[in-house]
Amino acid sequence: MARGERRRRAAAAEGARPLERARAAGRRDGRAGGARGSASGAALAVVVLALAFGLSGRWVLAWLRVRRALTLHPAPSALPPDSSSPAVAPELFWGTYRPHVYFGMKTRSPKPLLTGLMWAQQGATPGTPPKLRHTCEQGDGVGPYGWEFHDGRTFGRQHIHDGALRLTTEFVKRPGGQHGGDWSWRVTVEPQASGTPSFPLVSLFFYVVTDGQEVLLPEIGAKGQLKSISGHTSELGDFRLTLLPPTSPGDTVPKHGSYNVFWSSNPGLPQLTDMVKSRLNSWFQHRPPGASPDRYLGLPGSLKWEERGPSGQGQFLIQQVTLKAPFSVEFVFESGSAATGGNQASGRLVGSQLTQALESHAAAFKERFEKTFQLKEKGLSPEEQALGQVALSGLLGGIGYFYGQGLVLPDTSMEGSEQKMDPALFPPVPLFSGVPSRSFFPRGFLWDEGFHQLVVQRWDPHLTREALGHWLGLLNADGWIGREQILGDEARVRVPPEFLVQRAAHANPPTLLLPVVHMLEGHDPDDLAFLRKAFPRLHAWFSWLHQSQAGPVPLSYRWRGRDLALPTLLNPKTLPSGLDDYPRASHPSTAERHLDLRCWVALGARVLSQLAEQLGETEAAAELGPLAASLEEPGSLDELHWAPELGVFADFGNHTKAVQLKSRPPQGLVRVVGRPPPRLQYVDALGYVSLFPLLLQLLDPSSPRLGPLLDVLADSRHLWSPFGLRSLSASSLFYKQRNTEHDPPYWRGAVWLNINYLALGALHHYGHVEGPHKVQAAKLYHELRANVVRNVRQQYQATGFLWEQYSDQDGRGMGCRPFQGWTSLVLLIMAEEY
Repeated sequence: MARGERRRRAAAAEGARPLERARAAGRRDGRAGGARGSASGAALAVVVLALAFGLSGRWVLAWLRVRRALTLHPAPSALPPDSSSPAVAPELFWGTYRPHVYFGMKTRSPKPLLTGLMWAQQGATPGTPPKLRHTCEQGDGVGPYGWEFHDGRTFGRQHIHDGALRLTTEFVKRPGGQHGGDWSWRVTVEPQASGTPSFPLVSLFFYVVTDGQEVLLPEIGAKGQLKSISGHTSELGDFRLTLLPPTSPGDTVPKHGSYNVFWSSNPGLPQLTDMVKSRLNSWFQHRPPGASPDRYLGLPGSLKWEERGPSGQGQFLIQQVTLKAPFSVEFVFESGSAATGGNQASGRLVGSQLTQALESHAAAFKERFEKTFQLKEKGLSPEEQALGQVALSGLLGGIGYFYGQGLVLPDTSMEGSEQKMDPALFPPVPLFSGVPSRSFFPRGFLWDEGFHQLVVQRWDPHLTREALGHWLGLLNADGWIGREQILGDEARVRVPPEFLVQRAAHANPPTLLLPVVHMLEGHDPDDLAFLRKAFPRLHAWFSWLHQSQAGPVPLSYRWRGRDLALPTLLNPKTLPSGLDDYPRASHPSTAERHLDLRCWVALGARVLSQLAEQLGETEAAAELGPLAASLEEPGSLDELHWAPELGVFADFGNHTKAVQLKSRPPQGLVRVVGRPPPRLQYVDALGYVSLFPLLLQLLDPSSPRLGPLLDVLADSRHLWSPFGLRSLSASSLFYKQRNTEHDPPYWRGAVWLNINYLALGALHHYGHVEGPHKVQAAKLYHELRANVVRNVRQQYQATGFLWEQYSDQDGRGMGCRPFQGWTSLVLLIMAEEY
């Protein structure tokens, strides 16, 4: 996932510096825009000028490469025109597409209407500000939290534990009209423990944010309460938002609430939390009839539009309601066109009607879930069935819609250019994608998304086509896709500055091919129609990977972008591989051959070759077929990667095992290289990389190499643990070793669900086809599946979270949480869907 160093947070101001430099570079070079049609004409003009003035060919080639890196690919989109609009996909226009906040919704639009929730438990001591909850954070003490149900489209129910409070957030969408229909929220706040003698005083903050020329007109009621907010945008037409009076949970009788309101220009989405915190500076009294008053911090209580910014900046309108738990509050969006189209006759979706809709959707979700995955029928326990529902719901509830410009550093290395270049802005693009973690990685990762879609496509193939189409829409003219998509201000402020820039020479594992394999095997006409449109882009992407990452000898491949051999690094990381600190050759060089990358390219050649044949793309099939055959030829793989002295497949490079971190005051831990010195050899680092020919099922069932791989997989001295396959052999010199003084082990022993899923898929395959290892593979499959499922279930029951990784020593969850990205593959493991 290329995340190892991303755990260092960065302030928004710091994150803006590379962006400002890029904007300046974009203005200097005239390339901040994304014009496709003008790229070839501009390139031709530059070539003519260069020839006329006698400029060097190297300069021209470098300029052309920069231009192509910052130009979108000209192939037609794999998705219909305006595929995110309410006219084309009304059921997907509104959604919980803000995974980084605990609860909020937005439209799939470059300039969306956003809604969200903040809350705070009020303290009784003057001068003590309450903890304002808004964005999902690792260290804020909230949790566990996550979606109990989420169907990816119209309904969701989430539980959030915050100290003495338990919040339940629910929503239902109702179709109608031409602008995406209506929706209703319900937020229920209850004490965590039953029979609490003193109920906490809680403030909920419901807000609306616009980003442009939209109009919001609040209508004030008694005692500062907003009766409604009327609005209009070009995409939504006329609409109305209403915050209903609070009630007791499950009741319709209003409870007394205290209200405060604030209205200003949009300060910028990353500043919303801080603006509200800074405005919570006045003490008010909450005085229900017949009860003693309670003091609380509130917003200024004015509907004056304060701090007006420049025209087009947008508006921020927030309503605070304060009362004692337990209570429920409903927030309703009504589309003008839906009302005229018939929803008005059905009545507003509130109260008992909302309760009925929520229960109906919950029952439909559970019925559809069992029909799709058949966990109950397959004998899994009620706890495992609930885990599967949470895994799917958390993944679907983490889907986001992002829009913006990423920072790209073009690659001129092929021309031998060593000149310092500034990053530049990629053209503005949308992205509809799952995220690995709402709290820590709330943005799109190429390496993760293929695994995400393996789960999503079993549930809703249309959502997978949407996600793949958006990712393929990110291709530049060379066929490159940035491995991490940091689009928009909210995404940018959560990334350390050094990771904002994506380098156009760096690849990532092409996991989007995994759901493509499933599409090919399923023969769904809609999937095949999508693949026909997507093929030119898939082919361009694969061709870029195959050519740009070519290794030192034919049919070998090398990840570009390894860290330099710095004096503080035990083993220079290989972030583009997704396996960050997994040990590679100790001394990076152009002579390296990376086993995992070769296997990914072999899989890509096989999949694209099969797809080309099925689609009748004869020219592409004639190119890809021989390449696939060459890459899968056992002798070629053996010659490049079989290490007889190690008894497994391995990387090859300039390597020595005599490397360690030693304390050297005052520098701290530094890298010390002893004897023997590095030499070209196979890299002794038994672990996930060694298994890739097995993981991607590239070996024939009768291969003599299959048995040794199964043996090391099953050996507890190497990869086997009671909790799943560990990432690095327990006998390795690098096992659990820090990579720097401040960089703990990441892919050096921990159990990761995505690789365990691939291993289980491979064992399932080899356990069902005839061959000398069929019995062994089947036995290992059943034992490994039981270990993985049992541990994930136990850790979820103990903590309420799915985790980024799991300890191979005691099974405990580690890394960030919630991690309902590829850890949600536990659902497919339980369902035995590979």
